Amino acid sequence: MERQLARETADPADTLIGTLMATIRRRIASRSLTPGARLPSIRALAAAMQVSKSTVVEAYERLAAEGAIRSRPGSGYFVAAPMAPLSLADIGPRLDREVDPLWISRQSLDAGDTMLKPGCGWLPASWMPQEAMRRGLRTLSRTADATLADYGTPLGLRPLRELMVRRMGGHGIVAAPEQVMLTESGTQAIDLICRYLLDAGDTVLVDDPCYFNFHALLRAHRARVVSVPYRPDGPDIERFAAALEEHRPRLYLTNSGIHNPTGASLSPVTAHRLLKLADQHDLVIVEDDIFADFELTPAPRLAAFDGLERVIAIGSFSKTLSASVRCGYVAARPEWLEGLVDLKIATSFGGSHFAEALVLALLTDGSYRKHLEALRTRLARTLAGTAARLEAVGIVPWLMPQAGMFLWCRLPDGADAGKVARHALAEGIVLAPGNAFSLSQTAHGFMRFNVAQSDDARIYQVLEAALQRV
Repeated sequence: MERQLARETADPADTLIGTLMATIRRRIASRSLTPGARLPSIRALAAAMQVSKSTVVEAYERLAAEGAIRSRPGSGYFVAAPMAPLSLADIGPRLDREVDPLWISRQSLDAGDTMLKPGCGWLPASWMPQEAMRRGLRTLSRTADATLADYGTPLGLRPLRELMVRRMGGHGIVAAPEQVMLTESGTQAIDLICRYLLDAGDTVLVDDPCYFNFHALLRAHRARVVSVPYRPDGPDIERFAAALEEHRPRLYLTNSGIHNPTGASLSPVTAHRLLKLADQHDLVIVEDDIFADFELTPAPRLAAFDGLERVIAIGSFSKTLSASVRCGYVAARPEWLEGLVDLKIATSFGGSHFAEALVLALLTDGSYRKHLEALRTRLARTLAGTAARLEAVGIVPWLMPQAGMFLWCRLPDGADAGKVARHALAEGIVLAPGNAFSLSQTAHGFMRFNVAQSDDARIYQVLEAALQRV
């Protein structure tokens, strides 16, 4: 503990006493130090911090005066404060607040019409099938009162679950409608799975880089998160095997189709090797397939090879249909689904009958299929155009995705993505720097671009100026 406290301190602008106090407060806020936990001895912490014992004594005395810790004569100092509200910002790597994962999401969600959002993770509203949605809403307004007012059933609207089974069958995933539960979103699906399968302190494997909200959600579940480098064909298998041996994780959370943020796709060889390792180490895999409908040619699915034995498939329609109509799904083996249904009832009671009915109407009247055909063509054209504009200012894609809306790009040598993002934010542009996606904090020279949100020439002017500046 002494070494960990020493690593977490160190703002030279603060006094030594203030820095030490702030570190202890932060560890209490993040629940790394819980009520009753014993603090390091004065002598041990002074040696670890390379400060005088009087400095530690003064910091402890001030914290005791605040009521954060208390002294037990002859025993030392202990955390005395009641359990603090969970602070996700205080858990995990300490990033600049302007570019950490939760802040990027807040900036993107709060941004008004005057701000540009090439760092956000969704399509512009003008790219969505708005007229089809209006027709669907008019149709639903004439349906039975229950659709407009009642709770949904625990599993969700059966005709939509049957349709999801047929859609998953197109990716080789065999399931029965009773193995599918509708959720309010893909995020809710992951949240329920974590509640069901994880205990506090359990280890979860993620890709490095991976979708940054995975980090935040797993922190909220008190999971220990370990990352494995991601390559163009999937996770580094040798490193993956080593992580299984060393950390004994309970879950692995990944995208198999179009990977976020890299745009890569899992290869069949890597998929088979992953599943073999998962079987050997009793690992459960959560396969987030939220970008499936962007694909031109479907990539291999772990859930298809595995038959939903130890792979849980999830997805939603927020990226391709509407982020306002919250509807996702989870497909799992029957005995697991029973527990997930109970948790869904306990945490949100019933599903959204209205949202499920609207999604079903859009998926079955032909409008969604036509929307996807046009969307894939538009994205393919925009991917190439955005890549060319980025290369003109010295930003090069790590790979060219076969489909989707993301480009994972390498900045010119020596450029720090966090500094570029801070410069751009001051100019009204929200970017997504690489370390927000990297648990190991090794992606400072990378940045993710949403090509659908990158059409404005001001983005490239600001990027060029920022690169010259930093």
